[in-house]
Amino acid sequence: MTTTQTTYEIVVGLEVHAQLSTTSKLFSGDATSFGAAPNTHTSPIILGHPGTLPKMNEKAIEMAVKMGIVCHSEIEEVNYFARKHYFYPDLPKGYQVSQHTTPICKGGYVTIRLHGETKNIQVNRIHLEEDAGKSIHDLHPSKTCMDYNRAGVTLIEIVTDPVIRSSEEAFYFVTELRKLVRWIGICDGNMEEGSLRCDANISVRPLGATWLGTKVEIKNLNSIRNVKKAIEIEAARLIKLSDAQLPIIQETRGFNAEDDTTYSIRTKEDADDYRYFPEPDLTPFIITPEKIESYRLQLPLLPEEWIVRLMEKFQLPAYDARIIGEDDQLVQLFVSIATHSTAYKAIANWLIGPLKSYCNEQNCSISSISITFNNWAKLITMVENGQLSFSVAVTKVFPKMLENTSASPETIAMALNLLQVSNASEIEQWIDAVLLKMPEKVAEFKKGKKGLIGLFVGEVKKISNGKADPKIVTDLLLQKLNQA
Repeated sequence: MTTTQTTYEIVVGLEVHAQLSTTSKLFSGDATSFGAAPNTHTSPIILGHPGTLPKMNEKAIEMAVKMGIVCHSEIEEVNYFARKHYFYPDLPKGYQVSQHTTPICKGGYVTIRLHGETKNIQVNRIHLEEDAGKSIHDLHPSKTCMDYNRAGVTLIEIVTDPVIRSSEEAFYFVTELRKLVRWIGICDGNMEEGSLRCDANISVRPLGATWLGTKVEIKNLNSIRNVKKAIEIEAARLIKLSDAQLPIIQETRGFNAEDDTTYSIRTKEDADDYRYFPEPDLTPFIITPEKIESYRLQLPLLPEEWIVRLMEKFQLPAYDARIIGEDDQLVQLFVSIATHSTAYKAIANWLIGPLKSYCNEQNCSISSISITFNNWAKLITMVENGQLSFSVAVTKVFPKMLENTSASPETIAMALNLLQVSNASEIEQWIDAVLLKMPEKVAEFKKGKKGLIGLFVGEVKKISNGKADPKIVTDLLLQKLNQA
């Protein structure tokens, strides 16, 4: 480590904007689907025409409350919106409708795991607001083009306290947050399409200091990797300025992922600059305790809850339970197969091993695999009962099941003549053939080189085309080899 790295402490707070998966915008009926032609999802309300009035999207309130619940936040019962004024071309009204004094969710935390340890990242607030439009600068040589399709789209902003102390912690926080919004079905978490975006507030201070340094905000980080990289790059710049005793300007900066640099966009506004006041066209809305409880009951089990259940009900080891419990598609598939088979550990082995390997190789989702739950259970049972070897099941039967998802593993195994032979006399013939062609190895085994048993079993497997039961093969081989 260099001297500066041990002298300074990084202090980071994140602002994560998640686009809620509502079919219409926050205050209008315009569509929210991604990829439409520019300015086709607009209306007089979005464009701020005189005489138009917004109408609240109730589904957005439900989704925001659900996010607050999973973040252990306090849900504000009496809420209202405010106008946040700033004059950029991406806001045709000249203001953004947001929440200022009364965020819908206060406090809370998100738990991250880092190097085997857990840390609670404190959430300051979660509030609802409408998105702005998109400025496009490269379509005309001297003009900026505007696309208002995104204007008015429903966002929640999750704001942390300045408790993050490294780029790695920030990386795992955004990773966990994206997993949560996807898990409860309120946002697709697609950062490439802008439905999850992150701003990072970064400052540095001498190690051991308790005050906060002048912060710089890096805007619109569109990948988790860029969140981590931008924090590292900007922290290094701030430390360099501090070492040289040069002033740090509170400003908004951008991140260039192509050359790993940050650049100034504008000096940072304070809250006073936005001239907040209550939105006069929207009445306050009340969320009753009964409504909050009804939303709570609609939530699925969260990953940590699934991990406990997989360990307690299905007796899975902690490692297996965590891998399956943290993947919503894996856990649903596991539970569905487990209704047809009680070989829980074997089910976990198949999902974590062959299935995940196949999906990684083919770059496909687990939900795209349409093998029936009953056929999954039959395949696993055939291996457990010794009708198929695991390797034959993985390399020959499983691929055929993927090709023809309605075919049972028994039918496939019989058609390919793969059913494992457990007839001792037939297996003995294969063993005799192997030992006859390898007399030198037989002699070495009898002189004490016991590790050769694996070689003999492998050769029997080859000449039997994988049909010989390996346990019976091993037992018969040891009997013959240990004879005087």
